[in-house]
Amino acid sequence: MSRTNLDDIAAFLTVAREGSFTRAAAMLGVSQSALSQTVRGLEERMGLRLLTRTTRKISPTDAGERLILSVGPRIEEINAELAQLSALREKPSGTVRISAGEQAAELILLPAVERLLPQYPDIAIEIVVDNGLTDIVAERLDAGVRLGEQVAKDMVAVRIGPDARMAVVGSPDYFEGRNRPRTPHELTEHNCINLRLPTAGGFYAWEFDQAGRELRVRVEGQLAVNTGALAVKAALSGAGLAFVLEDRVRDDLDAGRLTRVLADWCPPFSGFHLYYPSRRQPTPAFAVVVDALRYRG
Repeated sequence: MSRTNLDDIAAFLTVAREGSFTRAAAMLGVSQSALSQTVRGLEERMGLRLLTRTTRKISPTDAGERLILSVGPRIEEINAELAQLSALREKPSGTVRISAGEQAAELILLPAVERLLPQYPDIAIEIVVDNGLTDIVAERLDAGVRLGEQVAKDMVAVRIGPDARMAVVGSPDYFEGRNRPRTPHELTEHNCINLRLPTAGGFYAWEFDQAGRELRVRVEGQLAVNTGALAVKAALSGAGLAFVLEDRVRDDLDAGRLTRVLADWCPPFSGFHLYYPSRRQPTPAFAVVVDALRYRG
């Protein structure tokens, strides 16, 4: 099969994966009409319909599914080998894509990247902010960032930050006229700011530990948000108690804008780690990024 046909198959695979010509075209850096013509040309040469197109949805036909399952992995292997050959160049180069939650992106990734990039003009880094537990293999990312306890066992994990702690915080105005909780059970008497989980869709159960005694508390309150940043802003406004990473509110605690409770129920735990599949062969560019992020405290 010609190289042109391989490129066309790769284009089809992108459309099938994204379920949209618009998103696939943006990812490939081509126009939507050109991409549509490419896929139609591939279908005409093969004499098979590969995609079912409706006004709302694009999905692979049976033939398309077979092509995805049989040829898709081989295309991935070819691209991986070509990337390895490109990486043999003297200078580290290429794009490294990393998924991370908003706090890790702001406090760890961005500062390290800002120091690194001037030294390596041929390296590009894309930070994808995602507060869900992203499947980096399915999303074709080079690496992700999670708290150490969330990293799957089959992944290589590199520590990029110190131990972390959670903190239950509220504003002085909120606590005025209210008793401060002494145990997690007393949170039922308070207006707590719930955090919606992006993956499971439910609310996050606040997790506590004291002397090996673990508790998970389903809190209630008038307000729910889906990011830690919003939870902090709401707590600062007096809307209720927030349960967030200590580093996010350290300045607010030091300045007295927030007050912490239940500190003895929030022990340190393994902090942020960069993780990636153990089977991947790191390119020089990726190795440079990993070394720059490695925690040495």
